[in-house]
Order: sequence, then C-alpha cells, then structure tokens
Amino acid sequence: MRFKKTYLLLLLIPLFSFSTHKYYLSLTQIKYKEEAKAIQIIINVFMDDIELALNKDYNIDLQLTTKDELKNNDTYFEKYLNQKLDFKVNGDDKKFNYIGKEYDGDLVFFYLEIENIEAINTIDIKNTILIHHFEKQQNLIKSKVGTTYKSVLLTKDKNIANLKY
Repeated sequence: MRFKKTYLLLLLIPLFSFSTHKYYLSLTQIKYKEEAKAIQIIINVFMDDIELALNKDYNIDLQLTTKDELKNNDTYFEKYLNQKLDFKVNGDDKKFNYIGKEYDGDLVFFYLEIENIEAINTIDIKNTILIHHFEKQQNLIKSKVGTTYKSVLLTKDKNIANLKY
C-alpha cells in the first residue's frame, strides 16, 4: 500500500510542475547607437497576449503565424505601439519609426527607432503595453547608453520611468 502511495505521489508531482502559470511580461530593450545618432528599440511580447489585445481593441482576427494571418497586420501593430508607448529624450517628445516585427517561437519582436539624437542625458518612457488586458502585466525596460546600463520594471500603477545617464 505504501508503495502505491509513493508511486502516485511521484507521478503527480511532475504533473503539477507543468501546470499553467501565466506570466505577463514584456521586455523593451533600448540602445543608443552613437555612430548612427539613433535609439534602437526592441520589444518582445508573448504572441498570444498581443494577438488577444489587438483582436479585442480593433475587432479583428489576426491569426498570427497561420495561413490566414491578416496581410496588413503591421498597420495594427504600429497603431497599437503608438498608442501604448511614449518617449521623451532630454525632455523633448520623440516619435519612433516602426521598422517591423519578427516571430520567434511564442514571441513577437518589434523593432523601432528614434532618429536624429545627438546625445542622451535622460529618457522618459511611458509603457502601457498589454496593461489594459492583463491586470498583472509587467513591462521590463532595459537600456544602454554608452557604457551606462539602466533597468526598470513598469506596472499598471507605475507605467512611467525616468532614466538618467
């Protein structure tokens, strides 16, 4: 009898370790390229999360990575990112250029760029990506300007950061 209980316990423990525990996290990487006088930004989010958000917000059916994927999905991605991200560099509002996106496994990588930046003293960023749809959404910001690295975690209650270099 003891053997059966032990066997059952050994069988159940691995099953619990694979149970779904959903994390809501995006990563925004900001890097200043002095030679290009540009800030390069890479944002990665979970594909199913961004798809759900855009489908609800724009009443569409993206069907990412399927044969029925919307052909003009970059239009929706760019619109969404413009609504959810704000940048100030040295106190001045800056618009980013949407370069494109790439799929990798269950992630979507977005590529953005802010041009004509001579030098950086501060970057203010407001990031509300997926906050409206996921109460526990966190948006991690990692930046590199010259040899200085800064990181900050943004949430629903704290969605603006001031990074000083």
